Amino acid sequence: MADIEAAKRAFDRYDINKDGRISAAEYKKVMAELGDFYATESVAQAVINADDTDNDGHLSWDEFWAKVQG
Repeated sequence: MADIEAAKRAFDRYDINKDGRISAAEYKKVMAELGDFYATESVAQAVINADDTDNDGHLSWDEFWAKVQG
């Protein structure tokens, strides 16, 4: 089982504007900060869409946590 505190810290890093959701733009920005300059906004959106269970185009904490838990 994943460490919820570590997962929350990771989520918070991606949730730049602190609205409780990770957007493709936020994902792309953090990935670039981590050195992945190949994560375009369309790639970021595809990554988010893979786990976006409510289809709102963003990754919520619950969706993120479900992904982390496997």
